[in-house]
Amino acid sequence: MNELKNKNEQYNVFLDYEHSENASKGGIGKIICGILLTVLIVSLAAFGYIASLGTNTELSKEIEKHFEGLDKRDQKGFNIPLFQQRQTILILGVDSNGQATDKFRGTRSDTILLINLDPKTKSVNVISIPRDSKVYLAGEHGVQKINAAHALGGIDLTKQTIEETLGIKINKYVVVNNEGVKKLVDALDGVPVYIEKNMYYNDTSGKLHINLSKGLHVLNGNQVEGFLRFRKDGLGDIGRTSRQQWFLKSLLERLQSPSVIPKIPEVLNLATTYVKTDLTLYEMSHIAAMLRNVDMNDVEFATLPGAPSKKGYISYWILDPEKTQEVIDRMIYRDKPDVSDKKLTAGIMYSFDKEEEAMKIKEELKANGYEVNCIGRAHLPHSQLIGHNAAVTSEFVSWLKKQIPEIRHSQFVYDPVRMYCVQSDFTIIVSGS
Repeated sequence: MNELKNKNEQYNVFLDYEHSENASKGGIGKIICGILLTVLIVSLAAFGYIASLGTNTELSKEIEKHFEGLDKRDQKGFNIPLFQQRQTILILGVDSNGQATDKFRGTRSDTILLINLDPKTKSVNVISIPRDSKVYLAGEHGVQKINAAHALGGIDLTKQTIEETLGIKINKYVVVNNEGVKKLVDALDGVPVYIEKNMYYNDTSGKLHINLSKGLHVLNGNQVEGFLRFRKDGLGDIGRTSRQQWFLKSLLERLQSPSVIPKIPEVLNLATTYVKTDLTLYEMSHIAAMLRNVDMNDVEFATLPGAPSKKGYISYWILDPEKTQEVIDRMIYRDKPDVSDKKLTAGIMYSFDKEEEAMKIKEELKANGYEVNCIGRAHLPHSQLIGHNAAVTSEFVSWLKKQIPEIRHSQFVYDPVRMYCVQSDFTIIVSGS
């Protein structure tokens, strides 16, 4: 067994890639812009329930009409005319140019997500595109960071650039102003979040004050901002991205609570102020039906692989062409790997207070015929199952979770870079949540 002696050797390339501008410019936007799309979806679903109870409003009547009979055709609402083929929705989280300016004009995209919905497999994949990715912007804008596309040409230039860079088709878009995230959390009376470590940080000039203790807390909007922007823990953007994904999962669970239904009008008011989209009410109601019963633990996440590079004073994320194509083929085109009889190998990383649970998982993996060829402990983000090999499919992960109850609620992430256990096909992260 190869013991992981020095985790820093695997993190170095990532830890060097910390952008000072993230701390001063709404780091809350990372991946969280997808939340408000979900807010729209879940809100519409909730209004569907309200309509069925007889709420006498035009909106509820309209939604009731679209929801009528969907559950009879398919429990998850996938067998509906609008979504007989895969759909890719672009989600942008944009910064602010000031209180008196247009929320969506001349703004850079702090967050860029592609959400792929597949009616055949009844699954949802999410790809994060690093905002500093070095690309050729469409038209005559030349080489730029991809987040400049929205500032220079709005949603049209952003869509065209992504389509040309990745060779994909974007069907719909949602643009979210990041200030709406804090307001959303407060509108929901907070969101329960497990904080994996004590987080203390003060930046008077940046108006960022973080004072969070380890454990389960119901966070308000300002506390959520601190949780999402915290980076002084030796993990830099790695830890922060993981916390942002975990917060998204926690928020979706909060939105599924019946107690949220009375708050839906306020949430929708936020959406009309902070969200711009070309999705119609009809389309959103069908997406709502599709996602009503999707478990966030079954949603697969990935980030376009690459490495940091600095040219002068400009830091870029240089996409790895082969690994990026691998992610696109898997997450967008849903390519399936060739069937192989080779047993997958596993790695286990655990936080310092989770050794007993990690050893139990190790024995259960061995009992199911899997070699554990890497094991180590460190300060880690939330519990995850990270696939490094294309053979680690969502079907395999679902099966494995049934065999090992301790990992049933672990988030599934696909990452071909192997930043934890470099010789393993998949890595199980055992942490405090």
